[in-house]
Amino acid sequence: MHLQKSAKLTLLGLLILPSFLSAQKSEPDEKILSKDRLNIFKYNQEENEQSSSKLKKDWINPINLSYSKDKSDTSNTIKSAISISQPIFKSGGIYSAIKYAGATYKYNTLDIELQKKELIKEATTMLFNLHITTLNIKKSELLLKNANIDVDRKKEQVIHGFLDTSTLDNAILDANEIKNQLADLYYQKEELIYNFSNIASGDYRSFELPILKLVDEKAFLKENLELSKARADVEQQDYYKDMIMSNYLPSLSVEANHTQYHEDKHNDIQNENIYSYGLSLSMPLDVRAYNDVQSQRINYLTKKLNLKNTELEEKNFYRTKLSRLKMLENKKTIAKEDYKLYNSLLEIIIEEKNAEVKTQSDVDTLENSQKIKSIELKIYELEKQIELLDLYAKIS
Repeated sequence: MHLQKSAKLTLLGLLILPSFLSAQKSEPDEKILSKDRLNIFKYNQEENEQSSSKLKKDWINPINLSYSKDKSDTSNTIKSAISISQPIFKSGGIYSAIKYAGATYKYNTLDIELQKKELIKEATTMLFNLHITTLNIKKSELLLKNANIDVDRKKEQVIHGFLDTSTLDNAILDANEIKNQLADLYYQKEELIYNFSNIASGDYRSFELPILKLVDEKAFLKENLELSKARADVEQQDYYKDMIMSNYLPSLSVEANHTQYHEDKHNDIQNENIYSYGLSLSMPLDVRAYNDVQSQRINYLTKKLNLKNTELEEKNFYRTKLSRLKMLENKKTIAKEDYKLYNSLLEIIIEEKNAEVKTQSDVDTLENSQKIKSIELKIYELEKQIELLDLYAKIS
């Protein structure tokens, strides 16, 4: 009776598990990453901000300062000068340069966010796989228990002449194969622990598993970082195309110079200031202009096609994940049905064992098989979370 009650309670727990999971909402946290890994992303973003700020000022020419001292047999000449030649109109080139800097900043920011989410995904996937491997170890240990029971049963049958030794040999080989699988699983777990420690901020047992929910396709595409990055790339190349074109169009610049001759005590040179300023209009005539502009135009059109291809790839990526989630859900349904079947069989076997029709090894075998199905249900749920994690890593 105790075993029957225990089996029913386990079944109830498995049936309410999905609703319990769906009641919790959490996402992978960047705190799973080590401080050094997070600081790298922080520094990359700071570098991006500085590079963008510099890029926005690239159209501003530097002020040139000079100081010279000429010495001859008859005199010493000391001169200092300040000069600037600053474009104030470049046929839209200045506006495009500022916009290009902003688009470049946006592109790099999205790239850094993608890299960060990819590393969070990598660490969280290893965390899930560590729990899956632990469950697989428990599953293999139960399989080994059943295999050992089968070996003992067949050994007894061989001794009493009911079976030949080849059947026992096969049972022993099956048990040894499970032992080898267990050895592999122990190694896989150790390897995962070491790989996890390379990027994580602590022991894997200190982290709670996130519970993700499925986003709809529309939201996935709207918040998709790969698509946002591809759009930023198109925008970036569009402004760069205009910048290239403006290099071969008229440009208006302000010219200003101030030269000062300094007094020399040993000569009759007095302090003298010379000022000059004006405007200059220039336009380069370069035989390579058409090739340069067309080359950048082709690059821009290529980026637009890349965006179109990325949209298709992300749609198909989402739909592939949906298919895999459906497949795992089907496997869960089958495992649940098997679990219910084992549960009903176990009740019968326990009654027959109490009536001394079946042995304790029969009960143990069936109980182990039921526990294996319980573990498989948990594994399928974790595998579903890994699939959802792949979607999470692609959205902002």
